[in-house]
Amino acid sequence: MPLVHLEGTDHPHLAVYSGVTDAQLRESPEYANGLFIGESAKVIDRALAAGVRPVSLFLEEKWLAQTGPLIEGLLADDPEIPVLVATREQFHAVTGYEVTRGALAALERPPLPSVADLLVGARRVAVLEDITNYTNIGAAFRSAAALGIDAVLVTPSCHDPLYRRAARVSMGTVFQVPWTRIGYERDWAREGVPLLRSLGFATAALALADDALPLHDPRLRACEKLALVLGTEGDGLAASTVAACDYVVRIPMDHDVDSLNVAAASAVAFWELRTKWR
Repeated sequence: MPLVHLEGTDHPHLAVYSGVTDAQLRESPEYANGLFIGESAKVIDRALAAGVRPVSLFLEEKWLAQTGPLIEGLLADDPEIPVLVATREQFHAVTGYEVTRGALAALERPPLPSVADLLVGARRVAVLEDITNYTNIGAAFRSAAALGIDAVLVTPSCHDPLYRRAARVSMGTVFQVPWTRIGYERDWAREGVPLLRSLGFATAALALADDALPLHDPRLRACEKLALVLGTEGDGLAASTVAACDYVVRIPMDHDVDSLNVAAASAVAFWELRTKWR
């Protein structure tokens, strides 16, 4: 299928880009695991490199040159992939977005592996508890990819790492760091921490507590397998999570600062406790 330069906004393949929520995309009946939207050539390219299947591509005319190599690769693999090109006015009318960082793609959501399968061979794991800020999720994944984290586990109430903004902030690293969900809705740690322990992982909750170990404590680095559990900046980790973990850990700080944004805290913790050194 050649590039389709839209004459209007009623093309059938535009429906997934117009007023459809993330939850509705996940429940798309035509696809076993639903769909998600990727934004920018880098994110889409990394998704494709990870084996994610594309459904369609939608972009403004101004992104054609930048997206050219991606389009050529898509059409070489499947000449029937719809590539829809719009004017700025058409693109805004369909999506409602004032600004995007490049092309959009509708992509098939890959199935999530089990925790046990995901962690085969892993030594350092991050657990993101109930983080609902997409920017923080994306930033934590980017730090995980850069700083030696083998896998990320997200709790049931943590927002979706494949959401458009989270994946974009991550620079597509949500497709490079293996991840899956862990635990049940009300108290993931009740089942999740024993599961991690059964797989050989000690668990370290990053939280403010009088008896918390400093991040550089040698007992932490000595752990062959370690799962770092991080919560939201405001509420922090649930008390039940902190109680369930093997260690409570804090980042030593100056000037009476007691906490960092979870994205910043994750980067510090991942660096300090990494096992992979260049």
